[in-house]
Amino acid sequence: MSFEDLNLHPAIIKAITEAGYTAPTPIQKQAIPELIAGHDVMASAQTGTGKTAAFMLPALHLLATPSQVRSRGPRILVLTPTRELALQVSEAAKKYGKHLPRINVVSILGGMPYPLQNKLLSQPVEILVATPGRLIDHIQRGRIDFKRLQMLVLDEADRMLDMGFIEDVETIAAATPDTRQTLLFSATLDGAIDKVAAKLLKTPKRIQVASSKTRLDNIEQRLHYTDDMSHKNRLLDHLLRDESMKQAIVFTATKRDADTLADNLHAQGFAAAALHGDMNQRERNRTLTRLRNGGLRVLVATDVAARGIDVADITHVINFDLPKFAEDYVHRIGRTGRAGAAGTAVSFASVKDSLHLSRIERYTGQRISSHIIPGLEPRIKPRFNNNGPRSAPNVTQKHKRSPFAGNDKRPAFGAAAQTHEPGRTRNGERGKSFDGNRSFGHHPRGNAVRNSSGGKSSHQFARTK
Repeated sequence: MSFEDLNLHPAIIKAITEAGYTAPTPIQKQAIPELIAGHDVMASAQTGTGKTAAFMLPALHLLATPSQVRSRGPRILVLTPTRELALQVSEAAKKYGKHLPRINVVSILGGMPYPLQNKLLSQPVEILVATPGRLIDHIQRGRIDFKRLQMLVLDEADRMLDMGFIEDVETIAAATPDTRQTLLFSATLDGAIDKVAAKLLKTPKRIQVASSKTRLDNIEQRLHYTDDMSHKNRLLDHLLRDESMKQAIVFTATKRDADTLADNLHAQGFAAAALHGDMNQRERNRTLTRLRNGGLRVLVATDVAARGIDVADITHVINFDLPKFAEDYVHRIGRTGRAGAAGTAVSFASVKDSLHLSRIERYTGQRISSHIIPGLEPRIKPRFNNNGPRSAPNVTQKHKRSPFAGNDKRPAFGAAAQTHEPGRTRNGERGKSFDGNRSFGHHPRGNAVRNSSGGKSSHQFARTK
């Protein structure tokens, strides 16, 4: 199937061809005809599968026909959970709609000056891309007229749900016409998303494509067990000096850790910078521009900040801290291996993270092989998994081949290595069992800070009742 077969407007086909796209992806094949037909759609599509074009192309097709309603307000509204994703969607709209007349794309984001946004909204707008919180502010001030709105898009609805934006989304939807067409895109279509869809969509067509497993087939996943913060830092230094690494994103659990690690890497001579939610929009844009232009080799980021980053030269993703949720693991490593290219994802983990690793593997349907770099071996080596004894981890050659070489297919270290009884602390007292969702040993000042109270912190063991 070609894009011409989808009956898109010729001006859009021309822009797609100039962008170098020849055939639609599975999500585009299924979603575009339903959207052109006017149906509400809820779709499960992972990042990197072409979902932005899946809703933007039919949205632009709709704009090719002039509106019968006189208003300066938007005809298309796209809501995203993060500023970076909003900017990515805006860029896609401009790229695919460049041959259509009078397509004005406006982004309304937190961190942008209000006077600038007020000026942008005073002009006729065809496509408005916004984060929920800032858009609510403008709606309450009466600065946006939704009389001619025809399409509402909820991009990464699962992330907006996780971030607590759904009430804002419902408030925004209530301010739009009931006649609108509504699209919901999410990494998963679970019970929580179904409840959101039931409130906002009308008899939607349900589309599910591109499972996590198939999307990760071109990404080599590796695991390194770590003892403490010093061990992590030495491993990271070794990996970043690999000449096969063009650009890398290193993920940390907190904004503070991102700043600290980026500063340390910069001091060691790496072209590194941090990206997180506490930075203003100008700083974030400057950092992303440096990354896209090759001025940065290492970006140290948090989950929310890195959402929506699409840079072709990201060859490696390193999970300095494991994410809290398995879904975030998929979104993180999806920053590499874009558009069918090969990528490498390396994760650091303590032996205490075994249950959490098992959850990630269940979610992706893939096992993560553990590897050892000579001279950087962990003091405590995992020996067992759910299937019994574990063979020795793969030894990565330090000089003869890349630190990421090898083809280890052994089962990953699983939950059976938990030596304490589920539901009890290691003291044997009744309490909450370890749930795998905490990150361990990530404080920039190491164990001395975590244990400064003289006792076992909640980062080590669950608190007893």
